[in-house]
Amino acid sequence: MCRWAAWQGAPIFASEILTAPDHSLIHQSRDASECKTAINADGFGLAWYDKRPTPGLYRDVHPAWSDPNLRSLAQQVQARLFMAHVRASTGTATSRNNCHPFVQGNWTFMHNGQVGGFDQLRKAADMLIPDDLYPNRKGATDSEALFLVACGAGLETCPKQALEYSVALFEDMARGVECAPHMRMAAALSDGQTLYAVRYASDDRAPSLYYQWNAEWQGWSVVSEPYDTVCGGWKEVPKGSFCRFTPTEVEITPFVPQVRVAEPKLAG
Repeated sequence: MCRWAAWQGAPIFASEILTAPDHSLIHQSRDASECKTAINADGFGLAWYDKRPTPGLYRDVHPAWSDPNLRSLAQQVQARLFMAHVRASTGTATSRNNCHPFVQGNWTFMHNGQVGGFDQLRKAADMLIPDDLYPNRKGATDSEALFLVACGAGLETCPKQALEYSVALFEDMARGVECAPHMRMAAALSDGQTLYAVRYASDDRAPSLYYQWNAEWQGWSVVSEPYDTVCGGWKEVPKGSFCRFTPTEVEITPFVPQVRVAEPKLAG
């Protein structure tokens, strides 16, 4: 499993979450406390939005704790919305193309979890990606495939419905090969304006996900696990939830994956 953190609100330096706290995201890359493995050393990534509609992106295959460039970048990047991820592979290679976050146009996506039996499903999953989006399939992860299928299913106009549809497709495929857990996910995605987060599982073991309003920084932290316990105020996202964060508000609604009767027309 992986760890990730996201910010939405007034501009802050990425280091406030990535490096400064005692249990910062980089600290979690070698000593996580709420996942199967404490070590998340299979690469990292940082995406951020500021003046331009498309995000900046920095990813590499090194453990996050050992990359001085990441620390230097986090000290200098000040952004109103950013997403950072430290990876623990569930089977695919340690390569830059498999590191989160993934970017498609102005959309960014990162994920903690797994699709059951994905090695058996990879070809079928890739076939669900629209032809015009398939050139963006650079890696081999279930996360990237899920993201691109959602992009083709209307992510830009209806993010919740597109993700519910795509998750339902992948979960049904996992059930078809009888490989459990069929779906576990804690994911974050953004179009550069709104930050969305999802917590869901086909069983009762959804990956951890928390959020907090930071009055001092004037914004929302959304994380796999809290990076500090001193300030408090962390709230656990309920299982089966879809969260929508604006710079000042949050809306949480049920997340219910389902293949719609009238399936969306995929491009290509």
